[in-house]
Amino acid sequence: MTDAPEHQHQHQHPSRPTPSAAPPTRRMDARSLRGVAHPLRMRILELLRLDGPDTATGLGRRLGENTGTVSWHLRHLADHGFIEEETGRGTKRERWWRAAHVTHRLDTAEFRDDPDTRGALSLYVHEIVQQHFNRVVTYLTEDWEREWRDAGTLTQWHDLRLTHEQLAALNEELAEVVARHRDVAQRGSGGAAAEERPVVVQLQSFPRKERHEQ
Repeated sequence: MTDAPEHQHQHQHPSRPTPSAAPPTRRMDARSLRGVAHPLRMRILELLRLDGPDTATGLGRRLGENTGTVSWHLRHLADHGFIEEETGRGTKRERWWRAAHVTHRLDTAEFRDDPDTRGALSLYVHEIVQQHFNRVVTYLTEDWEREWRDAGTLTQWHDLRLTHEQLAALNEELAEVVARHRDVAQRGSGGAAAEERPVVVQLQSFPRKERHEQ
């Protein structure tokens, strides 16, 4: 599981990522997995990735949580390298935090058979899936101009039969397409910035057991 797209923003403005080189990839170990696998911690991290830097006060207001509680979770996320303080901004009493500019890669097979991390892995994966679901539901319930509504899509192909090598190749090609469009946008849109909006791309592709296997 590579949680790549959401780690690749260096924000000067929430809707306009700063053009930059591809972020380094960091493999999640058992310590970092346990450090991030908490529902509130993952919601905090999601907001920082999607909307850019914020303070404990601002995050607490958006999440309906106590500022002290949010501060405690922010420190844990920072200790495990998921976020970092935005230096040169704020005060000693009001610190600004941003998501770290790094791609986190999680190999779930490493933790499934480990009783010490299996619970954290289950929580982390289910929370990620819930976040994806919530974003789709939010999109469907919001009012959008027709051109934006027509541009979005919820699509499913269910008539493929692939080997695991072909499935891996399919995912790699799709990731390359997204990366190409992201790189073009980061180099500049030729004056179309006023028409741009943040876009979320969710790719879900996985094998399905056939009837006789279920």
